[in-house]
Amino acid sequence: MGRTAHRAVRRAAVRDMGVDDLLWHRFQFAFTIGFHYLFPQLTMGLAALIVVFKALHARTGDPAWADASRFWIRVFGLNFVFGVVTGFPVELQFATNWGGFLRQTGGIVGQALFMEGVFAFFLESSLLYVLVKGEAKVSTRTHFLLAVALWIGSWASAYFVICANAFMQRPGTIASRGADGVFKLENGAEFLWNDWTHAAFAHAIAGSVVTAGFVVAATGAWYALRGVHPEHARRFLAAGVLAGFIGAVLVAWPTGHHRGRLVARHQPAAFAAMEGRFETGAAADLTVIGQPDVAARTLDNPVRLPGVLSLLAFGTTRAPVLGLEDLPRDAWPDNIELLYYSFHVMVGLGTLLLALGAWGAIQAFRGKLATSRRLHWALLAAFPLPYLANLAGWTTTELGRQPWLVYGRMRTVDGASPTVHAGTTAFSTLGFVGLYFLLGVLFLALMRREIVRGPAARPRPGDAAFRSSP
Repeated sequence: MGRTAHRAVRRAAVRDMGVDDLLWHRFQFAFTIGFHYLFPQLTMGLAALIVVFKALHARTGDPAWADASRFWIRVFGLNFVFGVVTGFPVELQFATNWGGFLRQTGGIVGQALFMEGVFAFFLESSLLYVLVKGEAKVSTRTHFLLAVALWIGSWASAYFVICANAFMQRPGTIASRGADGVFKLENGAEFLWNDWTHAAFAHAIAGSVVTAGFVVAATGAWYALRGVHPEHARRFLAAGVLAGFIGAVLVAWPTGHHRGRLVARHQPAAFAAMEGRFETGAAADLTVIGQPDVAARTLDNPVRLPGVLSLLAFGTTRAPVLGLEDLPRDAWPDNIELLYYSFHVMVGLGTLLLALGAWGAIQAFRGKLATSRRLHWALLAAFPLPYLANLAGWTTTELGRQPWLVYGRMRTVDGASPTVHAGTTAFSTLGFVGLYFLLGVLFLALMRREIVRGPAARPRPGDAAFRSSP
């Protein structure tokens, strides 16, 4: 059967399956992978901070830094376990809900996901066990090197996942597609090493550092507000604010800027939809806020910065930027409104976190970070924002790729499993919602226990009252 005939058969099968079936497949995958990503986005950034804490202990001999690294290793381990548990259903869905995608691209993405599994399940889990249980049995130098290896392993794990996603976003010359529709790897070097992968990896890592930094800072703020673990609170505030601020700067520039330019170059429909831009023109304005009306092909109540979009995308305010009206209608993202708002939520929260990090850095420079209660309350309230910003960022990336699974090569409709109908997927999705709710409650309870236990090696004054508080 030729490629054209094969595609026709696949599309006919999915049409018989119904639009609701495809919608439920996509919703279930988005829900499960979104919940899963709550955990690795912290562990990736936290792995680097643990190395910093251990290095500071080695350099200064201050036992508070050893307590800090020990505490955050426990938190890392808790997040790692829940990340593994919630990651299994994501990969199983390739075989259930996305059989067409697995059959046609398994030879490409399967290799990357296998390598991710090697690093995540074998390297990271082994190293983590020794870090948690073996500190007294190995030398300080060996324990530090194990922390470095854990850091490398967690980032390598993320890199292989992003290699697979980058192939879906910009396949380039990585693979050819046979008459049966199956992709065959042609350029392994490009698969592992290309501009889209580099930009996406750097942006994701910077985002994870923001998450880790603000979680560490929020923990320090909570200790400071309650008057417990004062030595560790000061260190958590300083390290967390600095990491969060540096990460927020890197998210905006150069990683976010470079990512935006790649999207403008390789996915013009996604770029136009992210900005709610329907008309093509030079000196394109950057939309700060507005409401897209897709039916009327307009943006209501816009607030714009003249020429800034052309400057950011192409380096000059006079550069033309394509609008959706000059692109094929069947190449438009299929949920422009959600894509537009996801992008602006990401940018808005990122700007807010950058400002908060700058405030914290200024207070640290002035020597008032440990005593600024207003800043402590702000940091405590802000710790969910990096999670939301990262999820909004991934939502933007994945919605921008639609209606393609492999951009320009394989449509989403061709990757779904036509024999799994909407009722089955809806039922299993309800099961996932219930299961993940229980897992979420358990995770929060265990995290609370770790935070209440605190980083001190021994109980300090006031700890007993803190432990007994609700």
